[in-house]
Amino acid sequence: MIGFLTLFEKEFLRFWKVSFQTVAAPVLTALLYLLIFGHVLDEHVQVHGVRYISFLVPGLVMMQVLQNAFANSSSSLIQAKITGSIVFVLLPPIPYSAFFAAYVLAAVARGLLVGIGVLLATVWFAELKVVAPWWTLVFALFGGGLFAALGMIAGIWSEKFDQLAAFQNFLIMPLTMLSGVFYSIYTLPTFWQGLSHYNPVFYMIDGFRYGFFGVSDVAPETSLAVVVTCFVAVSMLTLRLLKRGWKLRG
Repeated sequence: MIGFLTLFEKEFLRFWKVSFQTVAAPVLTALLYLLIFGHVLDEHVQVHGVRYISFLVPGLVMMQVLQNAFANSSSSLIQAKITGSIVFVLLPPIPYSAFFAAYVLAAVARGLLVGIGVLLATVWFAELKVVAPWWTLVFALFGGGLFAALGMIAGIWSEKFDQLAAFQNFLIMPLTMLSGVFYSIYTLPTFWQGLSHYNPVFYMIDGFRYGFFGVSDVAPETSLAVVVTCFVAVSMLTLRLLKRGWKLRG
């Protein structure tokens, strides 16, 4: 437990010491999305009987939770590998499960802090009421955990910053931007509706949004089953890589 708590504190302080960049900047980005899209479309679009600007806020919150959870764990590992400081984490007798838990929980903490910041910054622009708070919390935790574990895989695999950037630009960004953050999938043509169901991020966004409005494109129980399954699968893969020390031990 001492090793886990120490590593968690290190990871938490790593992003908190530069919170203006790691927390405030993503909040500003989400606010700009809201102002631009909300201003253009709010008077012309309703989704599930909800004003567009209100519909948009939960999607932006969840998008920032996911992207920042991924960024925290992936950037920490790649920086430690490039600078050589990873050796100081690997030398102590810390179980790989504690290593995994510390990185994931710290990344989820960053994602949740950014998400709360986005929610507080946008509450002045949209009328929101949380009808099922437990659904929002569960999807935020499992979604953030899944992307934190993905970030660990990306950080372990990457040997240079451009490899990590490719992972983020060609996988993480498309998955989040094409997940229903800015629209309901039922506004899409039939082919793209079907394709969207193969995107696990869609279920995270849809389930999280259900907690606010009580309406969704897919039953929240189905969405939660998909998200939990993906989280377990990715976590098991990450734990296996950590146990082998793949690309971590010379």
